[in-house]
Amino acid sequence: MTREDLLVLFSMPLYTIIIGLEMLLSAMEGRRFYTWQDTLTNLYLMSLNLALEISTRFISLAGLFYFFHWYSFQIQSSWIYWLLLALGVDFCYYWLHRMNHEVRLFWAVHVTHHSSEKFNFTVGFRSSVFETLYRFIFYVPLALIGFHPLDIYFMHALLQIYGILVHTQYVGKLGWLEYILVTPSHHRVHHASNVRYLDKNIGMTFIWWDKMFGTFEPECPAEPIQYGLTKPLEDRGPVNILVHEWRELWRDVRCAPDWLTALRYLFYPPGWSPDGSTLTSKQLQAQQRNIEPPLASPDEPNISLSM
Repeated sequence: MTREDLLVLFSMPLYTIIIGLEMLLSAMEGRRFYTWQDTLTNLYLMSLNLALEISTRFISLAGLFYFFHWYSFQIQSSWIYWLLLALGVDFCYYWLHRMNHEVRLFWAVHVTHHSSEKFNFTVGFRSSVFETLYRFIFYVPLALIGFHPLDIYFMHALLQIYGILVHTQYVGKLGWLEYILVTPSHHRVHHASNVRYLDKNIGMTFIWWDKMFGTFEPECPAEPIQYGLTKPLEDRGPVNILVHEWRELWRDVRCAPDWLTALRYLFYPPGWSPDGSTLTSKQLQAQQRNIEPPLASPDEPNISLSM
C-alpha cells in the first residue's frame, strides 16, 4: 500500500463526519443541499474514477519515472523540497484544470464535475473520470526538475483532500485567508453557471494563481450563485451524465463542413461555433459587460461562518 493509499484511507473518517454533519444540518434547516439521486451519482462517478485510476496507475507512474531519470538537479533540504513540491503540484494542476475548462475535448471529460445543481461536500467526489488518463502529463515538468514521481502523486492526493473540503455552502468568507487559499467562497464561484462566474477560480489550493493569470472572480452578494451547467441536463441518468458532452461534440465534429472546423470544435473553448450561434464563456461575459452595468464588488473579506 502506497503513502497515497494510506492518505486516502485515513481521510475517509474525516469525510464521513463532515458529510454526515452537513447532511444533518441541511435537513434540519430545510435547505435541501442534498438529494439521494445527486449524492448517489457523486459516489458512482467517484467509484468509476477510482477504478480507472488504480488500473492505469502503472502507466502514468512509468511515464513520470521516464522523465524523472532526466532530472536537472536535486533538492537536499527536506522542508524546502516538500514546500516547493506543494507549490509546483498546485501550479501544474491549475493549468490542467484550466485546460479542462478552455479546451472542449477536455471539457467533455471535466463537465461531469460541474453537472450537479447542488453544492455540498459529496460534489467534491463527482470526479472527472477520464482525467486520470492524462493528468500525469502536466506533472512531467516536476519530474524533470527532480521531484520523485511517488512524491508528486502523494502531494496531489494531499492537496486534493483540501480541494474536496471547499465544496460547502456552510462556510462564508475567511478574512485574510481569502488572499492566499482557495476558500469555499471562491469555489462556490467556480461551480456557478452565472455568466459572470464562468471559468473562474480554477486553483485547487492557492488562489494567487487565479489572480496572477486573470481567472479570479470574488463571490458577489449582488449576484446569487446558480449551480450546475449553463444548459441543464434533461436526462440525469448516470450514463448520460458521463457521455452527454461526448455525444454533442461528436455531432458537431461529424457535421463540420471541413477538417479545420472539426479541429476547432475539438480544441477551441466550449461554446465555440463557426457562425456564432453558440458562444464561449469569454464571449458571453463580453456580451454581458456591454449590455449590463457592472455589479458592485464585495467589500474587503471578513470572517463569516454560517454554520
